[in-house]
Amino acid sequence: MKETYFKWHSPTLNIDLKALVFGHAGLPVVVFPTSMGKHNENRDFKLIESAQWYINNGFIKIYCPDSIDELSWYNSNVSPEIRAFNHNLFDQMLHQELVPEIKQDSGFGKIALAGCSFGGYHAANYAFKHPEDVSHLFTMGAAFDIRKRVDGYYDDNVFYNNPIDFLPNAKHPDLWKMKIILGTAEGDFCKEASIHLSEILTSKGIEHWLDIRSAGGHDWPVWREMFPHYLSLR
Repeated sequence: MKETYFKWHSPTLNIDLKALVFGHAGLPVVVFPTSMGKHNENRDFKLIESAQWYINNGFIKIYCPDSIDELSWYNSNVSPEIRAFNHNLFDQMLHQELVPEIKQDSGFGKIALAGCSFGGYHAANYAFKHPEDVSHLFTMGAAFDIRKRVDGYYDDNVFYNNPIDFLPNAKHPDLWKMKIILGTAEGDFCKEASIHLSEILTSKGIEHWLDIRSAGGHDWPVWREMFPHYLSLR
């Protein structure tokens, strides 16, 4: 399995970021790390290995970037206003820097997004904010209400980075073209979050699959089962 390491300076964030890329061809799939995770996490916990057949056969090419959670939603050393502002810069970086580069590298006009736990939040937030960029969304054990990370503070940066708030009124036509899977398990403490998001999508007439596994909880073993299954349905 081909693995490539990248490092670049983000002008939007004014910090250095890293990414790992797996594969040589195929649908570009951005996989975000869990809370405060980095570019190597999904490799180290063998999520990438679970998808190696699709990678080696050129069906997908996986991109694993850093998060900046320690500067944004999980940064208890700054005010909630700055946490939300910093995450909005992260979203701008994705939209203006990383996603255009991935489109150019892969030759695809749209990308797939995926993530486990808080990585699923990142995937869903970007997908629903920028559906013109996204063909597929796969979340595994995700939660989607960012208000739990801002201590009661609320502004536009919170609203527009909180999918359960902005999605009900979103009207972009590409939302109805996206292939969406929300994965969770009976023993997952984030199960209700996926059910709630599914209810919002259903109320808007957006087709999706709410996949509730009968076994498993909020952990890597069930996510390693989900990920290749979802890729097989793309």
